[in-house]
Amino acid sequence: MNDSGAQPILPEQDSTAMFTASEVSARTGVLAVTLRQWERRYGFPSPARSESGYRLYSPHDLARIEVMQAFLRDGVPAGRAAELTVRGFLPGEGQPTDNPATSPAERERAGEAWSGALLRALMAPDMAAASRILAEAQLHLSVEDVLMGVMSPALVSVGELWARGEITIAHEHHASAFLRSRITALLDSEGESTTGPLLVAACAPGEQHELGLMMLVLVLRRRGVRVTYLGANTPLGDLAIFARQVGAQGVLLAMNGDWALDATQGQWPDLNALELPLFLGGGLLNARPELAATLGGIYAGSDAAQATQIILERLSGAGGKPTTSSVQESFAGQIQTNTTEEKA
Repeated sequence: MNDSGAQPILPEQDSTAMFTASEVSARTGVLAVTLRQWERRYGFPSPARSESGYRLYSPHDLARIEVMQAFLRDGVPAGRAAELTVRGFLPGEGQPTDNPATSPAERERAGEAWSGALLRALMAPDMAAASRILAEAQLHLSVEDVLMGVMSPALVSVGELWARGEITIAHEHHASAFLRSRITALLDSEGESTTGPLLVAACAPGEQHELGLMMLVLVLRRRGVRVTYLGANTPLGDLAIFARQVGAQGVLLAMNGDWALDATQGQWPDLNALELPLFLGGGLLNARPELAATLGGIYAGSDAAQATQIILERLSGAGGKPTTSSVQESFAGQIQTNTTEEKA
């Protein structure tokens, strides 16, 4: 133990296993672009190179990336987190006192600032600037905080601007397409777990607004739930067939407006026949929670924190004890809000 009281990380273990950037992203949730930014700014990590010039990360690199992520989740600024990681510190009670973790309120204020900057870039429109803003936010915030504290508020604001007639539908579509591509990249990097309860998620028939559900799918995957995402406007009969085929243990359905209600009511018997937990979320359910019981489903809650907790509790079975995390404590986003490896 050094003079700061922090515990040193274990020395590197001998191993011939090496990981590509996409494999590191799938294991840690850190995008390849973020890894490259850490490398440029902080000299960490220090991957080897394949004969073709692609980055290859060792198990020791992987362990230090996870330590870096743990510091970031504790609210440590990225530069300081990289310094502590490289020096061999671990998060916890032994963390040096000259770097107190930022509070949830401070992280929320930081998210609001990045969200405002992101909205301005989307409306410019300047997608290069929007990309830089999101990359910078992810250097300092967890994936969940970026989703719910940066992307989601910006998306809500875009919808409000369109509803007030201040932007065209073309502007709204352009912004949504950009955010969808970023969420899709995060989903791809996270991958689907091979363990844990299996949930099938989809938007109700007639429902095209899918970004809020995509965010929740990503969060659930990061909490250990195997979530298969089917996308927008999904007929419930087809959804039921798919759920049976894959052996799903639950279904998550999103509805954001009345436009999806009639078709959902008409096709609901197809889901009831599954005899599985049927979770319902989205803007329409938040406005009319009683619809869940009327249909015969389970209201997933008014925000992503509640949805995550409710789904985990039900899928864990009676008496199960799902773990709590900063995900639930920091979420403020609503369900209804609508990587490639590179050579240097």
